[in-house]
Amino acid sequence: MNNISTMRTHYCGELTSEMIGENVTLCGWVNSTRDHGGLIFIDLRDVSGIVQSVIDPVDTPQAHKKGHQVRDEFVLQLTGKIVRRPEETINPRLKTGEIEVEVATLEILNASRPLPFQIDEAKDISEEVRLRYRFLDLRRAEMQKKLKTRHQVYQITRRILDKHRFTEVETPILSRSTPEGARDYLVPSRVHAGKFYALPQSPQLFKQLLMVSGVERYYQFARCFRDEDLRADRQPEHTQIDMEMSYVNEEDILLIVEELARSLFREVKAVDLPSEFPRMTYQEAMLKYGTDRPDLRIPLEIKDVSELVKDSEFKVFTATIQKGGVVRGLCIPGGAVLSRKDLDDYTSFAGNYGAKGMAWIKCQEDGLQSRILKFFPEKMLAELQEVFSAKAGDLMVFIADRESVACQTLAQLRLKFAEQFSLVEEGYRPLWVTNFPMMEYNEEEKRWEAMHHPFTSPLEEDIPYLEKDPSRVRARAYDLVVNGTELGGGSIRIHRQEVQEKVFRSLGMDKKDVQEQFGFFLNALQYGTPPHGGLAIGLDRLCMILTDSSSIRDVIPFPKTQRAISLVSGEPAPVYEKQLEELHIKVMEEEEEEK
Repeated sequence: MNNISTMRTHYCGELTSEMIGENVTLCGWVNSTRDHGGLIFIDLRDVSGIVQSVIDPVDTPQAHKKGHQVRDEFVLQLTGKIVRRPEETINPRLKTGEIEVEVATLEILNASRPLPFQIDEAKDISEEVRLRYRFLDLRRAEMQKKLKTRHQVYQITRRILDKHRFTEVETPILSRSTPEGARDYLVPSRVHAGKFYALPQSPQLFKQLLMVSGVERYYQFARCFRDEDLRADRQPEHTQIDMEMSYVNEEDILLIVEELARSLFREVKAVDLPSEFPRMTYQEAMLKYGTDRPDLRIPLEIKDVSELVKDSEFKVFTATIQKGGVVRGLCIPGGAVLSRKDLDDYTSFAGNYGAKGMAWIKCQEDGLQSRILKFFPEKMLAELQEVFSAKAGDLMVFIADRESVACQTLAQLRLKFAEQFSLVEEGYRPLWVTNFPMMEYNEEEKRWEAMHHPFTSPLEEDIPYLEKDPSRVRARAYDLVVNGTELGGGSIRIHRQEVQEKVFRSLGMDKKDVQEQFGFFLNALQYGTPPHGGLAIGLDRLCMILTDSSSIRDVIPFPKTQRAISLVSGEPAPVYEKQLEELHIKVMEEEEEEK
């Protein structure tokens, strides 16, 4: 490939044996260097790969002299001829392993200080060090591949959505603060003293306004900001593939997203997802898996045995049921090998999620084994085995508690048992979870909150319950889950002003607050708003799955730590007093704790 730039003619990793005899100019980093007592070998690396070059002291004394100065990660430009390596030195593990470049000239474009870690060994270095020197960490082939995958996701998405007549539109980053679940990042206005912009948690209202505007099909790679506690799959700023469509129902949206997902997995990973994604209601997911983002690769299902054991003599079960709780359990194939200590450890693990205990029954070749057998008649024990399809060698475990605690605990136990007994199947298992509850009750604040956001449309038949009994209202909402990770979620939106106002009232918002925070949006709904809906896919999570990474920090070029700190550039950081004065802000010093 010629005329790549004025500084080089070819990329290192793209040289082939068909090019033997050609003269080339290359630029890149020194991956390694070796002095064999005369000949100097330099492995040169650029974004495309590595090629070996060799400097002969007799043929090119000037280049050889400079070659002695070269160290790892120096930046070089070299010219030379492509030749075939001697047969005994061919490296079959390297794409360019059959050839090398005989160096004619060499220029050191820039030197490098000794590295805090070797580039090819960075995987074994702590994440803190890697993030502090992210500009070095990103030089690794693995990280370069992840950045390229992210780029590929952008291009595939644009191609698919363009085919479906979407228009890419950017929405404002400086917006207003509205209650959407997490805390907003606020930006003070210099011009309007005492007033603030907010960085968007999502483009929700603006993309709906675009539907009012007649765009019909919108998308963007939206930057979103949330001031919340972080974990492996969260960052203070993230990117989502955001889309909205007019004149559609759930089916239209789900089919377009399925096509996009199939294209992404096929082109990026050479994996074929199903032609139709399975669907499951929220209620079914919680009952079978204890979570609204189940990992279908794990063949374990939760069973509700409350009705079966309600008349047993085991008071832990019966008292829980009488108080409105549930008794649910799992059967773990091969789990009977666990020792009493192992089961005690699992019981402690269950306690981390609020469970008061964990009962268990082992299915042995010579019968059942457990301290609780005496509380159950033989017929009931046989029925329990039948419900769980339990056979010799299996383990049945039970959680008796409030439904929410039982769900959360068994969901976590399901993951832990699956990991210990290698029950996680290979591959990628997508799933749509639908018909979420519209509202969830906040026990601390004693009020109803929107499970997703207050612009989600309720099922038409549930609208009468909005103000009477919010617990009965189901939302026209849907989440895309892959291997236990929520990749995206969306809903059909409210497009009628009177329904939107009912939802606000059911959330306990008075007219003044509604008008102050959402007046502009309610006003727009009065001007012929079409039915519409959409979805947002977490691009960082998507790339995490497509690259088999364990954290979204691995697929974001310059991520923050779990304390929302950038180790590369040092933010958040103090600013000059003059800047604060211009913004009419005074930083209050924290009072020292009393000794």
